[in-house]
Amino acid sequence: MSKKLRQSGPATLAELQNLVKRDKEAYAEEFMQQYRHYQASLQVFKLKPSKQSEEFGELVSFLSAVSHCFPKVLKTFPSELMDLLEHHADALDPDLRQVLCRALILLRNKNMLTSSALLELFFKLFKCPDKVLRDILYRHVISDIRRLNAKHKNNAVNKTLQNFMFTMLGDPCVIAARKSLDVMVELYNRGVWHDNKTVNVIATAALLPQSKISSAAVKFFLQNKAFEDESDDDDDQATEVYKQTLQANERNKKTGKRKRKLKQALKSMKKADKKKGVDPIFHFEALHMINDPQGFAEKLFTKLRGAKTERFEIRLMYMNLISRLIGVHDLFVLNFYPYLQRYLQPYQKDVTRVLTYLAQASHDLVPSETLESVLRTIADNFISERSSPEAQAVGLNAIHAMCARCPLAMDQTLLEDLVQYKGSKHKMVTMAARSLIQLFRQVNPMMLPRKERGKPSDNPDDDAALAYGESRVVDTVPGSELLTLYDEAKAAGDIMESDGEDDGWQTASEDEDDGGDWVTVQHDDDKLKRQAKGGSEAAESEFQRDDVVQDTVTKEERARRAKELTTTRILTQDDFDRIRQLKARQAVAPAVAKRKQAIARAEEDVLDETAILPETKKRKQDKAERLAQVREGREDRGKYGFRKGKLSEHASTTNKDKAKRKNPMMMKHARHVRVKHNRDLRTKQMDARKSRMKDARNRK
Repeated sequence: MSKKLRQSGPATLAELQNLVKRDKEAYAEEFMQQYRHYQASLQVFKLKPSKQSEEFGELVSFLSAVSHCFPKVLKTFPSELMDLLEHHADALDPDLRQVLCRALILLRNKNMLTSSALLELFFKLFKCPDKVLRDILYRHVISDIRRLNAKHKNNAVNKTLQNFMFTMLGDPCVIAARKSLDVMVELYNRGVWHDNKTVNVIATAALLPQSKISSAAVKFFLQNKAFEDESDDDDDQATEVYKQTLQANERNKKTGKRKRKLKQALKSMKKADKKKGVDPIFHFEALHMINDPQGFAEKLFTKLRGAKTERFEIRLMYMNLISRLIGVHDLFVLNFYPYLQRYLQPYQKDVTRVLTYLAQASHDLVPSETLESVLRTIADNFISERSSPEAQAVGLNAIHAMCARCPLAMDQTLLEDLVQYKGSKHKMVTMAARSLIQLFRQVNPMMLPRKERGKPSDNPDDDAALAYGESRVVDTVPGSELLTLYDEAKAAGDIMESDGEDDGWQTASEDEDDGGDWVTVQHDDDKLKRQAKGGSEAAESEFQRDDVVQDTVTKEERARRAKELTTTRILTQDDFDRIRQLKARQAVAPAVAKRKQAIARAEEDVLDETAILPETKKRKQDKAERLAQVREGREDRGKYGFRKGKLSEHASTTNKDKAKRKNPMMMKHARHVRVKHNRDLRTKQMDARKSRMKDARNRK
């Protein structure tokens, strides 16, 4: 430390702050002088807290920055600032209020005060009409709670803060309650407060009368996760393909085909970037953490029926959450279906979303009488000769989605009428009707007309429809009877395996030379192709042997063997792989007809709106749209500019462009101008003819 600087002393508090941090003992006297000045200013400031005081704010910032150097002297400093904010927060100047809050955040980062007391104060300060201050406090609350739970869950502090936030949700200040809710939602999304108590507090907020708070809580149960990494692989792959295509075009000859490939790769990369983060991953964990889903759904429905003054978008959010709760937990809210029935009109706004929510709320335990009237309403309003093809397709797809979840809701008479639409001249209607036929071929073929039932399955019990509340109980491993038949055929010598390897696979040994020739491995698909063409007797005999074995063993005997195998033998992973291979071969064989496809839509907990929308071709553009597209492509060009701009703004112009700007008196003596004037009549006629042909081609 220079002697001159020590004698002159610091000119400002910023210089003194730097010097104290470097040598606190040498500048202890200056620090105490500023601290006494702060105490005197604090007493004066309390008399008029609404008065603006920049000097007092500078003193607070200085003391908070050097508080770690004199912790004993500044022991009461944090409590004084907190007391000032707690009693005079509304009267303080906004800039000074931010300075005090930043000073407290700095003191908290230096462990000069506890977290619980400071966070409770900050939640109270959410009531202040200062948006910038609320953002500062919100970021600090999130980061501080995350830091408290970084190494392990701090249950004591978490419990105290959660109880305090629960009381803050009922605060008459809507802004403070909304900020408290946002904190809980953000901490849940980040995995800090990922417990039942947080979810149930948010569920309580969804029932509050304040629309802003309740709608934010409903969005929490409907929103996607904040951090998604599922589409990163696809995006990286699309970007890598574009980079490789671009690199290849730099070195290869420029052709139209390569240009189209580059354009297609760029389009796919842009599509992947646009798609990033859009795939829905909903908060199913939060829906399962609700303590009383039945009571919660009933209260939400009561709130929905009373929300007549709310915007229709808000009511749609309530419908979505109620339908999702009903579908996930198989709840009984029977008045919900007639409530949605009033919106089932083709001209209704967002009617496809209402149909989606109806399908989401359908499950096997809903009484068929409740949904039967809904299906009849959809058929009457959407599926009729006076309706448009789009409305017919939407109605058929909505009925398909509802019947996939509750097949008993369909009436046989109504189904016979809907099946007739498979002969419609519109493709979208035909596809929707055929999908409905395919669905009932799987769940209840006897309801369809005889010619639409398809080929019956081997087991008659599969075609029988389940009654209300009934479920099929499986007492054996599906396909285990095929394993017993395989073991018998193997013991009889009909199936030959070498060295314990299955299905003719050839594996390379470690002792073999890697530099040898490739070995042609015969795949089962080749065998099947030869059988279809009649070329391989071995393949034909193999399938004939399977058919003979299955015909000689009765169904009762196969069921008995499957049950015996399941109860007396522990199946290994190899056995399960063998069963999977045998079932796949049995499905490929022409003599075997299996119709046990899983119904994908019935297994989905969340139904997307696109599932019931018809697949339509892109409409042909009219003249106005084509002109708008042409003008959009000309935005970057001048009125008579080149199609291709310069690669660099400092690049020179072409010779053709330079010739346009030359002096005419100078150009008339040029050689090509003099030759043009000296042409004979025949040459002029030929040049004029070429010019007219060129203009005609350009006009096309």
